[in-house]
Amino acid sequence: MTLYIRRESSKYIHGLAAKGVHYIHRPGPTLQDLGFFLLPELGQERSYISETVFTSVFVSFFLWTFHPFILKSKKIYTVLIWCRVLAFLVACQFLRVITFYSTQLPGPNYHCREGSKVSRLPWPKSALEVLEINPHGVMYGCGDLIFSSHMIFTLVFVLTYQKYGTKRFIKLFGWLIAFVQSLLIIASRKHYSVDVVVAWYTVNLVVFCLDKKLPELPDRTTVLLPVISKESHKLLNGNGVDPADWRPRAQVNGKIDSNGVHTDNSMNGA
Repeated sequence: MTLYIRRESSKYIHGLAAKGVHYIHRPGPTLQDLGFFLLPELGQERSYISETVFTSVFVSFFLWTFHPFILKSKKIYTVLIWCRVLAFLVACQFLRVITFYSTQLPGPNYHCREGSKVSRLPWPKSALEVLEINPHGVMYGCGDLIFSSHMIFTLVFVLTYQKYGTKRFIKLFGWLIAFVQSLLIIASRKHYSVDVVVAWYTVNLVVFCLDKKLPELPDRTTVLLPVISKESHKLLNGNGVDPADWRPRAQVNGKIDSNGVHTDNSMNGA
């Protein structure tokens, strides 16, 4: 429950920040961009491709984190994995908010260009309206460019599986998908190339630094069982101790031996 509350709070704060920057967004001519020059434009009718790839990455990672509940080979702790992922995402999104409020660029996406009805938000009429999340902000937000939120999630998921995953092929495939996702975002004109490039080194640095600070996950492959002695095992099973163990033991200095005979081992001078 605590993890869910933190995640929803982070989403809400980031949503408010993205809505706020949309108020001050000013549409203008698309800036000169190397990625736009090298990659052909997919167009509005194919903009769903990058979203489909991102959704596939998100769903695949989500299912992988919950695989211990299905498969017998439980090698990770699902809650602890998501706690680390949440820490990475919150730190990256915090840096992202600072960055896109520092400099507002004219959005390259189709709905953010000059002439679009949703390129600018009308000023709020009340304080309550400011606190409301724009339901269309995810798809039709403008101004929150540097750096790409889609790349934050993608890279955090890939880096997490890189450390805790077990399949080498999937690790390599994950990096390939992240690279393809970067190209698709630029080709869809959803972000400038700088938004994607900054995301690549910022997310990696954030994960590297936080990973050193956060406690390491315990290993579920090694299970330590308590050592139980033979006598303790008898008591736990409801069995009494062997009656022979209650016989008197031989002792020194004039004590009783195991046969009940009094002996005197002291020196008598003979």
